[in-house]
Amino acid sequence: MTASGPTAEEQKGEFVLRVTQSLDGFTAEEWNNLGVASKDGAVAYNPFVSHAFLSALEDSGCATAQTGWLGQHMRLEAPDGRMLGAVAGYLKNHSQGEYVFDHGWADAFERAGGRYYPKLQVSVPFTPAAGPRLLVASDAANPDAVRRALAEGLRTLGDRLGASSVHVTFAAEADIEALTDRGYLHRTDQQFHFHNEGYGSYDDFLSTLASRKRKALKRERREALENGISVEWLTGSDLTEAVWDDFYAFYLDTGSRKWGQPYLNRRFFSLIGERMADDILLVMAKRDGRRIAGAINFIGSDRLFGRNWGCVEDHPFLHFEVCYHQAIDFAIEKGLRIVEAGAQGQHKLARGYMPVTTHSAHHIAHPGLRDAVANYLDRERREVEMIGGLLTEHGPFRKG
Repeated sequence: MTASGPTAEEQKGEFVLRVTQSLDGFTAEEWNNLGVASKDGAVAYNPFVSHAFLSALEDSGCATAQTGWLGQHMRLEAPDGRMLGAVAGYLKNHSQGEYVFDHGWADAFERAGGRYYPKLQVSVPFTPAAGPRLLVASDAANPDAVRRALAEGLRTLGDRLGASSVHVTFAAEADIEALTDRGYLHRTDQQFHFHNEGYGSYDDFLSTLASRKRKALKRERREALENGISVEWLTGSDLTEAVWDDFYAFYLDTGSRKWGQPYLNRRFFSLIGERMADDILLVMAKRDGRRIAGAINFIGSDRLFGRNWGCVEDHPFLHFEVCYHQAIDFAIEKGLRIVEAGAQGQHKLARGYMPVTTHSAHHIAHPGLRDAVANYLDRERREVEMIGGLLTEHGPFRKG
């Protein structure tokens, strides 16, 4: 299909948009020429939009038509065939694995006689981490024009697929600007991130906290490692199949309790271990020579992304140690600027993770549903802003 758009590079007139149901429609080199996905690009590297991560989700069978994630990946080309941008999109018949919740919208629309599914979802499946969604080639002369053309192309694709709506979740601010410029509704939410203010050690970070908070965290970390528990960091060649077997057992335990059926399968972890081992940090806890708990993190150019956790033994505060304190230790040692600790969780505030606003954009085709959602989002944005301000005031840091 084609979509009219502004000038890109030296070409004028129409962009060409092509759609493929698999990442196989792109070579790894093509995809990684999108500046946001290349470690050599000028834009910060985000491991979740890399070809390695997204293709592992498909090749493992985690994000496929059978699981309700039918690929609808767009590539934007100049008239001479050069790829200018791309979007990883999925046609979905449910709202699982997204972490930006629209179940209420679906229920209301269907009670009123509408059909909410299928919908077009632009996100990284099962991954509540913010990052670029409208991907722009590193050599594109006019990135904003490319983003606007992709935003318009998504609306056209949604119409052609008979989708009720298009959802672009956990998007970068540049994407939100392009999407709202094309009439998408703006939604906000909240996560908790640790900001490394140039600390030389964890103790340097502790020195910025109020005395009571500082003492509480010292006690928490000490008690977490009682009963002979030790912690190790594993990355790169450390990530053997035996290590993945242990971690997957932890993941299954947590996933089965949270969702009933975990989203990721064992094959997925082998694939990311093969394709991006240097971008992965496993924090593993051991007792009596046996691994008992672990958390998987992904390493970007300037931040650490905390993802999944699990355990086969319960110990007080071990979750906080493995997921939050160790992530701060690693970020400080490696000079990473931010730790993103995943979705939700006000308990992270006391551990130095402060509220940060996340953004998504939504195109709703039906005028009545669009008006109702727009009114709801207006109220929700004000509430998110208010709660963020209150939480910031009650953070653990010393006043002044």
